[in-house]
Amino acid sequence: MHKLCEGGVPVNTLYVLVGVPGSGKSTWIKNQNWAKDIPVVSTDRFVEEYAEKQGKTYSDVFEEYMPIAVKLMANQVLICQANNKDVIWDQTSTTIATRAKKTRMLPSYRKIAVVFKTPATAELEKRLASRPGKNIPWDVVSKMAAQLEAEPVTEAEGFDEIWYAQ
Repeated sequence: MHKLCEGGVPVNTLYVLVGVPGSGKSTWIKNQNWAKDIPVVSTDRFVEEYAEKQGKTYSDVFEEYMPIAVKLMANQVLICQANNKDVIWDQTSTTIATRAKKTRMLPSYRKIAVVFKTPATAELEKRLASRPGKNIPWDVVSKMAAQLEAEPVTEAEGFDEIWYAQ
């Protein structure tokens, strides 16, 4: 990927990943050679690191630590902006409101939504079960899938491009 230029000035890009837990967002990032040097912001990383330090699981600390993880992630976004870095935002982003919060934080960035199809129920259950210590209730996942279906990603949200991950 090459940085676009506007009037000779490089334009940074924000990649907003959109999909339910288990849809393949984090796996997709790992498989993108062009993205290996782009910072990935996610609350999961902070929650996982905290859980490991506490000798607990992601699920054990999720409720207590998530507000702190959100603040740490927001700070990470601001650091990326200050250092003129592209950003890959790895969260579910299944509603227009959550996507808007992200795009508003980086108003001068070129914005690309990367949308992940919700896997069939059996496959999604299998993927979620393969994450020991990270238990996301099925009703939460179902609600996110319904939200994404009800509020699909559009360019009207301010995205310059929409990619559909395979």
